[in-house]
Amino acid sequence: MNLTQEDWWNRLQNDSSAVILDVRTSDEVERGIIPNSINIDIYKGQGFIYQLEELDKSKNYYVYCHAGARSAKACEIMNQMGFETTFNLIGGISEWKGPIEEAV
Repeated sequence: MNLTQEDWWNRLQNDSSAVILDVRTSDEVERGIIPNSINIDIYKGQGFIYQLEELDKSKNYYVYCHAGARSAKACEIMNQMGFETTFNLIGGISEWKGPIEEAV
C-alpha cells in the first residue's frame, strides 16, 4: 500500500509490529537514514531475496528508498513472498520531512 509521508509516519508511530526497511544502496544510506531502519539493498538481486527470507513475515514493513519507485517494487516482491503488510513511502526519503540520522 502506498502511503503519504504523514500517513506512513502516523501509522509507524502507533505500530508495535513495525519494521522500517530502507532498500537503497550503501552509498545512499551514508547520506542519512530514517531512525531505526534496517538496510537491504534491492539492487543485490538474489541477495535481496535471501535477506528478505530471514525477516518475520508477520511484522508490518514500512519501506522506503530515495524517491519511492524501488520501495514500491520491494513491497510488490515482499507481498509475493508472503509478507502480510507492507507500506511504501510515497516520494521516498528525498521528500521526507521527518527525522533523519546518520547511518551507523
